[in-house]
Amino acid sequence: MPPEAQAALRIKIVRKLAQGRLYDYAPYPKQALFHALGAEFRERLFAAGNQLGKTLAGGMEYAMHATGEYPDWWQGKVFDKAIVGWVAGVSGELTRDGPQRILMGRANAWGTGAIPATRVKEVQRRAHGAKDALETIVVWHGGGGDVQRGESIIGFKSYDQGREKFQAETLDLVWFDEEPDYAIYSEGVTRTNTTHGITFLTFTPLKGMSGVVLRFMVEKVRGTVMVQMGIAEAAHYSEEDRERIIDGYPEHEREARAYGVPVMGSGAVFPVSDHQITCDQFEIPRHWAQIAGLDFGWDHPSAATRLAIDRDNDAYYVTSVHKMREATPLMFAPTVKAWGTWLPIAWPHDGLQHDKGSGIQLAQQYRDQGLNLLPEKATFEDGTNNVEPGITGMLEMMQSGRWKVFRHLTAWMDEKRLYHRQDGIINKIDDDAISASRYAFMCRRFATVKPSDKKRIERQPNWRTM
Repeated sequence: MPPEAQAALRIKIVRKLAQGRLYDYAPYPKQALFHALGAEFRERLFAAGNQLGKTLAGGMEYAMHATGEYPDWWQGKVFDKAIVGWVAGVSGELTRDGPQRILMGRANAWGTGAIPATRVKEVQRRAHGAKDALETIVVWHGGGGDVQRGESIIGFKSYDQGREKFQAETLDLVWFDEEPDYAIYSEGVTRTNTTHGITFLTFTPLKGMSGVVLRFMVEKVRGTVMVQMGIAEAAHYSEEDRERIIDGYPEHEREARAYGVPVMGSGAVFPVSDHQITCDQFEIPRHWAQIAGLDFGWDHPSAATRLAIDRDNDAYYVTSVHKMREATPLMFAPTVKAWGTWLPIAWPHDGLQHDKGSGIQLAQQYRDQGLNLLPEKATFEDGTNNVEPGITGMLEMMQSGRWKVFRHLTAWMDEKRLYHRQDGIINKIDDDAISASRYAFMCRRFATVKPSDKKRIERQPNWRTM
């Protein structure tokens, strides 16, 4: 075969293989979770570090909805008809180089992206703006057997067009790649209201606690859900690659670019990276002392954490977390009780309040459920109970490598990432597990070693004599 023919054949083979990207997609666990949650939630945020596969995940899902071709493993939202949707990015150039490229391939090879060439019916370029940027594509949806083929219409937008360009239309699906202003995001969501459609975002949260991030992470509006993905969860990087990449990021952007954690800047209460304070779970040595902390709640969750203390090295390990919203002592206590009825539990001044119905003190209600609450509310050794000294002490432990959290305790880490100051004051929103840990840390002098199985477990008659 002549060299020219061989070259042409190679090009043909490469393009043919590229057209199978949708069919070969095998998501990482966090990508699969993001997809699956679409069956339940109308609004999803995939907050991930740079180059970890967030735009790829968005493009693959969008292609499935546009074509109606879902793999056997799919557990997410399913459209049984052709859709009308938008794909949006920061600018025409970035939309072209990001989501458009993932969906369609590069300009000289349409059909080599997530949407197979055989599914592309029509392509319309933008009349003005970025070279090779698309305005609209029409994609064949379904077909075969008794399913009649339809036409999905996908329009491409950019945030620099302004809010007005995101008005008026009625849509089934909107994908925001990179973070939009809240006003633009709100318009996109509104476009899907009458169709009961979905919106999803894929971005690295470099803007910190923006309106969009607050909606998912703090306000947690009904119908919203967020999935975070860090560099450790991307198998296409080796451990050596990960260390090199993380070290290469500016310190103030490292959490966002490597772990998908919003940039908190000077407002972060605990400005330490996740990998600095997390560790794998291990069996607690029998000679280590332990204590728990309990934060009472109702409209916000009640929370309990268990703290193991390596006194030889003055190190602290958060080993268990339990959170429940609108939970009575009867509902909440069993999980904590399973940690051990011997385990001393620190609690805040809220526990001194009496129930309006029974007149029984709140702390006593938890004691009645078998929890070993300390006789008095949590204080430092000098009798004070201010928040700042406890937070400062925990931070100093983190910075010196002496405060660790078991890696699987995502509820604790989620709170840590959000814990921030506003105008110098700690914003006490979604801080239940951290507060419980602070009470335990304040009362660490009362921590005790787990009794042996042969020893009869009794409560101490006077904690202050320990």
